[in-house]
Amino acid sequence: MINVEDIAFLPRGVRTHKDHVRAADVLLGPERVLMLDQIGLEILSRLDGVASVAEISEDLAKTFAASRDVIEPDVIEFLADLRDKGLVHVR
Repeated sequence: MINVEDIAFLPRGVRTHKDHVRAADVLLGPERVLMLDQIGLEILSRLDGVASVAEISEDLAKTFAASRDVIEPDVIEFLADLRDKGLVHVR
């Protein structure tokens, strides 16, 4: 389980990339490529190794004029899924 005070970050060898062949944003990892939608890209762009999940959720709520209570569970679920796939680390 990821908590709101956890700090998520992309591990070495994992990065976002604009795939011009597919005309899409992707998350590249060792032996993996995941297609990203705009929301996934927005979340990943905020993973700086400093901001907590709560801070990321708050920033997204301000950016998209939405309630943090609505956004935060989705952020946690998205990051937990990527963590389980080894594409995000949490401390």
